[in-house]
Amino acid sequence: MPHGKTSYVCLPCRVSFKQTYDRNRERVCPRCAEPMVHAGSAFAAPRRRDTAAWRTLTVLLNAGVGFHKSCCGGPGFRPRGLREVRERLAYAERSGEPVARALQWYDVP
Repeated sequence: MPHGKTSYVCLPCRVSFKQTYDRNRERVCPRCAEPMVHAGSAFAAPRRRDTAAWRTLTVLLNAGVGFHKSCCGGPGFRPRGLREVRERLAYAERSGEPVARALQWYDVP
């Protein structure tokens, strides 16, 4: 059953589209025809030329970290740069914390 609008992202093309959410329908990129990733309804795409932001986004989405609204109004903390991503990945490796969870930490312990 379809729900509200949500963002789908094509990481290779660095584009996103707001579309009606339907878990039973795979979305494909109109530019390259590859499957798109469901990013969530609270997603805001970086500029296409901001390659560092798209690399950060690629790590987040591939780890299963989405941008979904919560009861408190937003998706919570997400790293904004590669330095923050590297810090959290290093912490996950050291501590055994799942990568998706470590990427959502505001402060690395």
